[in-house]
Amino acid sequence: MAGQAGVDLSDVTVLIPVLNEAAAIGRVIDEVLEVGVPARNILVVDGGSSDGTVDIVMSRGVRIVLQDGSGKAMAVKTGLKYVDTRFVVVMDGDYTYPAKYIPVLVSRLESGGCDLVIGVRLMGKGSQKPLFRLGNKAITFIFNTLFGTSLRDVLSGMYAAELGKLRQVGYEMHGFSVESEIAAHFASTGTVCEEPIEYRPRLDPRSKKLRVPHGFKIVWNIVRLTWRYNPAFFIFGLGALLLIPGLALGAYVAYHYFYTGIKYYVKGLVAIMLTLAGFQSLIAAILALYLKRAEKRYRDYVNELIRQITKQHA
Repeated sequence: MAGQAGVDLSDVTVLIPVLNEAAAIGRVIDEVLEVGVPARNILVVDGGSSDGTVDIVMSRGVRIVLQDGSGKAMAVKTGLKYVDTRFVVVMDGDYTYPAKYIPVLVSRLESGGCDLVIGVRLMGKGSQKPLFRLGNKAITFIFNTLFGTSLRDVLSGMYAAELGKLRQVGYEMHGFSVESEIAAHFASTGTVCEEPIEYRPRLDPRSKKLRVPHGFKIVWNIVRLTWRYNPAFFIFGLGALLLIPGLALGAYVAYHYFYTGIKYYVKGLVAIMLTLAGFQSLIAAILALYLKRAEKRYRDYVNELIRQITKQHA
């Protein structure tokens, strides 16, 4: 079945994680059906809703499964077990992501050169509180710094990829960190593309599940992901922290040397050793980041070269 922009959506599954989204899920499903996605290709993964969400989903004639465990990451992981199409589009069930962008994301995948396509949210008036916008920008900046990327919205809840590649993600980061884990995996193993999409206010602002503490947890999980995908930077980054006690101890020794006349030879030697070790680790961490970015540019170049050769021989 062809959707908007002439994209065949018969080989696309739209995976929608939900938890108590009775106010929105019906409209979400209706929109997805309107763009041309077959009902059998819409999969809602319920996290244990108690507000009638399940009844609304069943009334639309689409598939629904109960997720294993709890949290959004487990919802995505559970849903992938029931998918048998080539492409998967994941989108939240709160009606903030317009379904009209499903064909757009899939088209980017079909055209080649992209392993993951993230919908970059264009915030309209009232679609998100300033605090959450700032938090999203900060988290995306941290992610880009640690993974050598230049993404604009690493926490977007709408993205598309091939089924086989999505199944390769570990899904070890629980809850709302799933998007950053998926982005980290694809940034380290393939090519991540972005597509601007509209972002609407939630129909029921009181049902928003992401809180400020979740933001700090996401940042911590991004640091943990660095250990998996860029261990050299992680190790040397920790080593660079030796600069703090080294410089502090050095300042203490220098103060007493110049102002009290007391000479701390051993402490001074320790301060020098810590400072040198920290400085060397800092340089190594910077080099690790540079090499990671160089690796990404080289991989993108090779993938593009392969795509061009394949197109010429098609």
